[in-house]
Amino acid sequence: MIKTSLSKALLASGARATSHNLVASIPSSAVRAFSCSSQKAFLNTKDQKKTFTISEMPEELMREVKGTHPAPMREEFTRHEKLSSKELSAIDVEVGKHYKPNDFGDRVAQRFIKMLRTLPDTYFGRDHYMRAVMLETIAAVPGMVGGMLRHMKSLRNMSEDHGWIIHLLHEAENERMHLMTWMKCLQPSLANRLLVLGAQGVFFNAYFWLYVFSPRIAHRMCGYLEEEAVISYTHFLDDLDAGLISNGPAPPIAIDYYNLQPGASVRDTVLAIRADEALHRDANHHFADRIAAHRENLLADVQAKAYSEEQSRRVAKSPHYTQTSLH
Repeated sequence: MIKTSLSKALLASGARATSHNLVASIPSSAVRAFSCSSQKAFLNTKDQKKTFTISEMPEELMREVKGTHPAPMREEFTRHEKLSSKELSAIDVEVGKHYKPNDFGDRVAQRFIKMLRTLPDTYFGRDHYMRAVMLETIAAVPGMVGGMLRHMKSLRNMSEDHGWIIHLLHEAENERMHLMTWMKCLQPSLANRLLVLGAQGVFFNAYFWLYVFSPRIAHRMCGYLEEEAVISYTHFLDDLDAGLISNGPAPPIAIDYYNLQPGASVRDTVLAIRADEALHRDANHHFADRIAAHRENLLADVQAKAYSEEQSRRVAKSPHYTQTSLH
């Protein structure tokens, strides 16, 4: 048994010695060439892995992405003719419009927004560009949260949404486009980005749970937030008109989104965005009123109004209209 073990050990050491001698006999240039080719093969393998982890984009997905274009919410911005500064100034946004609180929930919502406003008032002062960035990172939250929660509710109940989800998601996109517009005018510092991150994180979670327990108060609070947004953009306009801020050219993204004249200015952009905020103000107060009145079916009212208008047009075109009106 000892002889057998000794024989195996000698054979193993002989095999190692033989292989060592073979490697030593290979020219160094051949070793380098083999090493380089192996490295290239490894890199090629990695590249192939990277290439084949992404499948070919479906044509319908490509068509959808190519055709994706954020649409403005107000009818004025969807016309064929490009808007002039005069037409933008003529949009009535009812600057001083305010919804008077009706109950304790409304008062809490209003007080919270007033308290929230102290942050930009104290920290940013008259830095209107940074104020606008902070505002839009917050204002884009309610529509997305409301749309998401109503989407989940529709799935749970297996029932129609009656027109809420599309509008709320469109509102969120519209506010995000405001942010993308102002980001073309400045680059926030790291400190400001961290401040925005913290404020958005707190507001998102607070608004999420508020909407879970009381959608009415959530929409009321959003209405008050948009009231403050209209006021903030009005102050922005005042400082532009006073010459405290340079009225430079409008960002191309704003010209394209709002269908503005090619020579549009920052002032035109502020007017357009303020008009959006006025729409969100009125829409969210309206939503809160509808929830309080237990009339959440938006489509029913829209269809009823469309039917009434169609009936009026038919009556007006009828040859018996004059006789009927006389009787």
